[in-house]
Amino acid sequence: MIAGEVATPRQNNLLHYRRMALGYPYYQFGLRFKRRWTERDVLATMAELCGVIPDPGHLYGDDTIDPDKTIDALEVMAERIGQAARRRERVLLATGHPEILTPIYVAVGRALRERGCTVLTPAEGWSYVPEVGAPPELRRIRYVEGMVAVLEGDDDRLHHTHDSAPMEAMLAELAANSTASDGSSAAKREFWPDLAIADHGWAGAAGQAGIDTVGFADCNDPALFAGQVEGKILITVPLDDGVRPDRYEPLTAYLMSRAGLIV
Repeated sequence: MIAGEVATPRQNNLLHYRRMALGYPYYQFGLRFKRRWTERDVLATMAELCGVIPDPGHLYGDDTIDPDKTIDALEVMAERIGQAARRRERVLLATGHPEILTPIYVAVGRALRERGCTVLTPAEGWSYVPEVGAPPELRRIRYVEGMVAVLEGDDDRLHHTHDSAPMEAMLAELAANSTASDGSSAAKREFWPDLAIADHGWAGAAGQAGIDTVGFADCNDPALFAGQVEGKILITVPLDDGVRPDRYEPLTAYLMSRAGLIV
């Protein structure tokens, strides 16, 4: 159910492509694009990298994610994660789909820690009121199992988000820590992440900051794919990000196996 004919309606995809092209912040995920994207450009990119139906005359009904494109992107993601494990890099993990995708990140995070990687957890407890895309209610950064950044509300529930502001706050704290140390490039390397594994605005903000970023995105979330085209996102894995968490277990096992995190 995470690839092939997916549950995201075509009309929803096209609406999001139009809004990204028009510069709506909620649909740009914290990325600042170098080129002018038209709705047709976005559709062509999504057909190439995600596998949606390329016909601009297809306006209603089902849409698709090409399973081969999902697997190909997973291979690139796995190679970069495996590299992080071998180098014992500093890694950020974050998701805007905490009720669904968190198990993927937790599994990868545990394995990276076991191999000597540092999983960074900056700005825990930082709070704000989102300006767009959510009710005007307080949200704060929480780390699931001490490693995966998510947004939590005053109701103690975890919340979906497209917003880039939390990741921007995390990176600002890391930058401040390096400056407070001695300001040298060595100090920045001590605090700055080598890799971000994320989705939505968490991934967009990391990529915009120049961090190697690998991410997941649905066929109605074109920003990370556009960021990949512009060289700001290393790879975007296309998948339906709204099905039951157990549906991602084979994908998680495949990713970790190809990354050399399990045998």
